[in-house]
Amino acid sequence: MTEQIENQVISFLGLCMRAGRIISGQEACVDLIRQEEAALVLMDGGTSENTRKRLTDACHSHGVALYELSQGSLGHAIGKKGRMVIALRADGMANKLLSLLQDQQRL
Repeated sequence: MTEQIENQVISFLGLCMRAGRIISGQEACVDLIRQEEAALVLMDGGTSENTRKRLTDACHSHGVALYELSQGSLGHAIGKKGRMVIALRADGMANKLLSLLQDQQRL
């Protein structure tokens, strides 16, 4: 992901957090994916291999877009240090974020 796009995504995630549209934490995100309510999942670059595999498998089997941000930027963006995974439900904010990321490589 380019630095410019990542900065735009990080800024937009702060807005999403204030609007209450972000689900964070591995278990909550995997549950949202399995319920087929997640439109987008973002993962921190410092995520462990087990978490990475679990999310990748869940997203691929349910057709959910999965992207990775640089290490440490995800928790900083939402104001919760140490968060490695977030998901957004399908709505206008998720669609805007997906449009920002449309030319970026998915995991």
